[in-house]
Amino acid sequence: MNSPRIPLLLALAATGACAASAADFSPAIVYDFGGKFDRSFNQSASVGAERFKKETGIAVHEFEIQNASQREQIMRQFARRGASIIVAVGFTQASAVETVAKEYPDVKFAVIDGLVDLPNVESINFREQESSFLCGMAAAMASKTGSVGFVGGMDIPLIRKFALGYRAGVAYVNPKDEVFENMTGTTPAAWTNPSEGSELAKSQFGRGADVVFHAAGATGIGVMQAAADAGLLSIGCDSNQDYLHPGSVLTSAVKRVDVAVYTVFTEARAGTWKAGPRVLGLAEDGVDYSLDEYNRKLVTPEMEKRLNQAKADIIAGKISVPEYKAP
Repeated sequence: MNSPRIPLLLALAATGACAASAADFSPAIVYDFGGKFDRSFNQSASVGAERFKKETGIAVHEFEIQNASQREQIMRQFARRGASIIVAVGFTQASAVETVAKEYPDVKFAVIDGLVDLPNVESINFREQESSFLCGMAAAMASKTGSVGFVGGMDIPLIRKFALGYRAGVAYVNPKDEVFENMTGTTPAAWTNPSEGSELAKSQFGRGADVVFHAAGATGIGVMQAAADAGLLSIGCDSNQDYLHPGSVLTSAVKRVDVAVYTVFTEARAGTWKAGPRVLGLAEDGVDYSLDEYNRKLVTPEMEKRLNQAKADIIAGKISVPEYKAP
């Protein structure tokens, strides 16, 4: 994977900031459906929490929801027990954050992939379309059939952002290439259905696709397995998933949820945390494409050169990646 660098805007402010001692600071995190070991979005968040725990020795209170009603319940419980900051992973938790944050105005909250406008809430979002654009380029350069695929999880604007960026990247390399697109469902169950992901990928392979990108959480595990079984290529999402099927995963659209969680906890402890929106893209090292020993043979030097040039051009504003606008 490209070397992760914590961007300057995420770095701690002055060292003179008043830091809370381990005894005073109590961070908490609430994972979304799929759990902290989904090998995707939630797991990336857990990596950030574990990094904070390892570096500071401070325990992080965690909860993996099993049903929607637990969101508000566990947030209230954490708040009542003295949590200093509560991180909610996933857009579906935004309404719960808004409700509970109003009830506990002295507790800090952060929501990943959501937007809550309150003085004690930080809303962290990503420009997923930028990393998806690079993955679309990689897919088009690797494809031998001129047809590639996309399997999304829950059909929501966030996943449409992934799809739009991917299509734009494919078209940037070859406007004539065909992109097949399927969403898994319209409920949260769409994130946890590997068998359906496998079937959708097989359908796209049957239509001629030889590379399929998933943005589907744990459902994407089925997409990647189907590609490996067929001797074709997949593209991972959120976490670096190249290692899951070495030689079959072309690359991954990395979303640095781990950096976001680690930074939120670190800034809250240091006294430099701020409420409000924060958006992370290529320029802030919030998203990227992966390159490591597991996919090195799949990404040729020529492909890497072109991808890195496009990355630099996106950061410089020379390439404008379209952003999905909900109808």
